[in-house]
Amino acid sequence: MPSSSSTTIATAEAARLIKRLCTHWAHKFEVKFDADSGFVPFDPTTRARMRAESDRLHVSVEAADTAALQRYQDVVASHLQRMARAGELAIQWQADAA
Repeated sequence: MPSSSSTTIATAEAARLIKRLCTHWAHKFEVKFDADSGFVPFDPTTRARMRAESDRLHVSVEAADTAALQRYQDVVASHLQRMARAGELAIQWQADAA
């Protein structure tokens, strides 16, 4: 059963994080991004979507099952943490309604 979750991260560098993350993964996945949004298809059933606002970053992850969802939440969160300039990001995933 497909699973999804999302988080909203307070950060003034949302657009920069999308660009860095998508550029980083572009060698491995067919990412799509512009100044305010990003899409990363990890595989046919797993993807991340990002949307920037001036003071926050919205991120959602979709996966085929709960185990894959947890794994990719961790992957996305750890990459965002490494790319953030402004210190540690507060990332708290919320399960989306089915």
